[in-house]
Amino acid sequence: MKRLVAGALLLVLAGCGVDDGRSIETDGELGGTLTVFAAASLTDVFTDLGDQLESEHPGLDVQFNFAGSSALATQVTQGAPADVLASADEEQLDAVADLGAGDPAVFAENTLVIAVPAGNPADVRGLADLADAGKSIALCAAEVPCGAAAARVFDAAGLTPAPDTLEQDVRAALTKVQLGEVDAALVYATDVAAAGSAVEAIEVPEAADVVNRYPLMVLERAPNPLAARAFVDLVRSDTGRQALADAGFRLP
Repeated sequence: MKRLVAGALLLVLAGCGVDDGRSIETDGELGGTLTVFAAASLTDVFTDLGDQLESEHPGLDVQFNFAGSSALATQVTQGAPADVLASADEEQLDAVADLGAGDPAVFAENTLVIAVPAGNPADVRGLADLADAGKSIALCAAEVPCGAAAARVFDAAGLTPAPDTLEQDVRAALTKVQLGEVDAALVYATDVAAAGSAVEAIEVPEAADVVNRYPLMVLERAPNPLAARAFVDLVRSDTGRQALADAGFRLP
């Protein structure tokens, strides 16, 4: 499986046009290239589901562009050739809802936790430590869903955060923790679960009522609409829901 990570390349492709032959179906078999734009927090579970779809349809090549939801929405609006768009919150998808082939469907939910390096060397205990200028903190930028959710969590706690770095997607914030470049970050619970033993989670009571709802949709101008629908159906199937639950997502 190939993964698309360069938004600029996708925009260049949009400007050059897309071959209509990308959408292929022969005797029920899907083929061609399926391009899925998805929030960074979906990286692991969507990659696994893409592998499954490819194994069921050997002629199909599933490619992903994982990034912050705001960046994905901008790329789609500017004409990047994508078949499916999955966002980490409904507001970002609302911005491109008129480009969908149908109503977006919420398929998962997520909440924030504090991520610290294994062993918690800075002795981070709770949200107040992320407002301590003496600690090194990573947060998501305000324009991406994890950053908007973080702002609501801090407001609920009556705290002003003191971030040292603002990242454009949640995986970038988590990477800072994994590399030991920061003492803590506020990320999704699923990202800490995906990081394994390299990262520890500290629950944030104020985050319980700040829930990110994840919608996805087939895009109206999808180059491969048959494969796009098949991927969306897989995500929403019992198999997809189990994969999401196993990854730590809440199911609506």
